[in-house]
Amino acid sequence: NTHLILDLLETCGMHATMFVLGWVAERHKGLIRRIVESGHELASHGYAHELIAGQTPLVFREDIRRAKGILEDIGGRSILGYRAPTFSITRETEWALPILVEEGYQYDSSIMVFAHDKYGIPGAIPIIHTISTKAGSIVEVPPSTYKWAGLTIPIAGGGYFRLIPYRLLKQLLRRVESQGH
Repeated sequence: NTHLILDLLETCGMHATMFVLGWVAERHKGLIRRIVESGHELASHGYAHELIAGQTPLVFREDIRRAKGILEDIGGRSILGYRAPTFSITRETEWALPILVEEGYQYDSSIMVFAHDKYGIPGAIPIIHTISTKAGSIVEVPPSTYKWAGLTIPIAGGGYFRLIPYRLLKQLLRRVESQGH
């Protein structure tokens, strides 16, 4: 499916950020090279797709370091961005942000401005902003959401991309884009 998305992006003359798991990169090196050679940004989704809440800070550090190393070795470029599996940076796992800074990540795209039982920080800033941590600053690029009838509806990420009908998703993304989010 990623090859189909890459073909579509090429047809449209567009580029994207691809958040890739380390174990996927190990098994599909040609795909990683194609992402980079096609001018897309390669970013980390961790190594094993484990929720941050199920990891200790040490295990989390090892996971993101391993993924970053694999992606940089195969892609030949520095990895600057990270998206936690299942958007799992929450109030309880904000300890992960300074670790990302220490490991050389410049931005994170994990804080979903949405209430869910496994992820999200309701009331978080819904636009790109900088977060200061004890290790330094990191830019937060929140996944897109859309406000409708007092509800915040997530419209970014693999699950939502697959669940929301394409015509509706296209409309919502255009509206978000026009709002500057």
